[in-house]
Amino acid sequence: MTFPESLGRWLGEVDPHSHGPQASALLLEMLPIPAAILTLGDGGLAFEAVNSSFRGAGLGVVADQSPLVRLLGARVLGFLAGETRAEEFDWQFGDHVDCRYFSVRLSRPPVQGIEHRCLLTLLDRTGQYRTEDSLRREMMTDSLTGLPNRAGFTDHLEAAIAERGRESYAVLAVNLDRFSRVNACMGGLAGDELLISVARRLKGALRARDLIARTGGDEFAILMTIDEGPGEVLQLARRIEDSLATPFRLSDFEIRVDCSIGIALADDDKNDAEEIVRHAQFAVKRSKKSGRTEIYQTRAFDAARRQFGIETELRRAIDAGALELYMQPICDLATGRVTSFEALSRWTNERGQAISPVDFIPVAEEAGLIVPLGRWAINQAARTLAGWDAARGGNCGVNVAVNLSAIQLQRDNVAAVVEQALADHGLDGRRLTLELTESAIVADPDGVSVAIRALKDLGTTLAMDDFGTGYSNLAYLQRLPIDVLKIDRSFVSGMLADRDKVAIVRAILGLAQALGMQTTAEGIETPELAQTLAALGCGYGQGFLYSKPLPADQALRLLSLLNA
Repeated sequence: MTFPESLGRWLGEVDPHSHGPQASALLLEMLPIPAAILTLGDGGLAFEAVNSSFRGAGLGVVADQSPLVRLLGARVLGFLAGETRAEEFDWQFGDHVDCRYFSVRLSRPPVQGIEHRCLLTLLDRTGQYRTEDSLRREMMTDSLTGLPNRAGFTDHLEAAIAERGRESYAVLAVNLDRFSRVNACMGGLAGDELLISVARRLKGALRARDLIARTGGDEFAILMTIDEGPGEVLQLARRIEDSLATPFRLSDFEIRVDCSIGIALADDDKNDAEEIVRHAQFAVKRSKKSGRTEIYQTRAFDAARRQFGIETELRRAIDAGALELYMQPICDLATGRVTSFEALSRWTNERGQAISPVDFIPVAEEAGLIVPLGRWAINQAARTLAGWDAARGGNCGVNVAVNLSAIQLQRDNVAAVVEQALADHGLDGRRLTLELTESAIVADPDGVSVAIRALKDLGTTLAMDDFGTGYSNLAYLQRLPIDVLKIDRSFVSGMLADRDKVAIVRAILGLAQALGMQTTAEGIETPELAQTLAALGCGYGQGFLYSKPLPADQALRLLSLLNA
């Protein structure tokens, strides 16, 4: 509402010495809102006149008793001592049970020499404020459980941080495990009923001064005051788990609800509510993986943040084709000639930093980037091999091996990708070797079997990488059309001084020979090691003895040198 701008002018036209307070009172009665004229005299600040709306407002009009004079006197005196013609502010009157809210405006007449009196008008905003407060409470409350929602929880946490003295707080993120199965199998109404029951039990596990909120579909958050130390927080976590131990009854079913709990401590170093909640959510994700309550640790969070940075940059690098394939030669142990190369992805980020495959491959697998990365590697390997053929004026005499991940085999039609790459670059399938690990087979034996047979139909060679380090199962070797066993470097390295390693390598070589498979040993670094492996019956090897992984152009020069 706009206050009457002209009243100050009216006030200035009334000379109190000639007309008296009665004239001022008549003027004030023209206003439909509470209004008063305050005068600063020898006795201090007092009312000169008030209108009937002011009298009916229940604020009192006796100068030495009026809450306005008592509570706003300093504000009015400051206004009279200043030079501004008008000032507006909000004022709260009463206790929390029956509190009223006003917008207050002070104005002075635009007449020189009259600086000891001012007009005060009030706009009662109590109804508006209560409506806004009701809407705000509704926005801060979860309609299903009646608990605070995420916004409400953050509001409470911010208030706790702002008001704390020497107190410490903890935030516990509680996620219900496999809750989506209830909605899927029993319907949304049953899921809602279960959430209400869970909320009731969780609240019962807390102390009276602790706060619980529902922050997501199957997510709750708890704010607790720490009195004695972090052990107190773990005790609460155990009470939460115990409160859910008894199965819930839904219709004719007994539903057991398990939960994961992540904890973040709000100490003097942590003053940002959103950051504390984010830390608790990070801890609960770790809890889902570990199966136990997790407390946020900066080191783990920093590692996760670094992984997220790698994921973001890697996604851009894949889209831009900014990775590079390096080639490491695989040689015939008897002759030393190069028979093939293993293609290995290498990445230098936008800041010129070389990121190790040990760092970015796991991130690619977790983020779902391994599929586009794998497609790029297959196509780039075929492109490189075709380029070498062109440079040598025909078949360059070697094959290229590309690694396949378990996720790639499960989520992508690898055979179609390989077929397209071979067609695009005019290559025979026999020029391409595809390496997969035992873990890839174990993850989905039936699905992998179908994919492998489709790849064999294209004429490709199939190699089992890192044999013996994973879930060794001879049945897979018997059932699947594997052509090559690659002996992991962990068995090869140091085998000349370790009889047990020699025995393991000998056993793998015997198995491969019995099944009609070729063998390649990884991690060969000395001529003596190469000679020993050859004597044991290993056909091929790779390692720093022959070369580290090289860019494609350097690998081609090495091929010309070793196979001259």
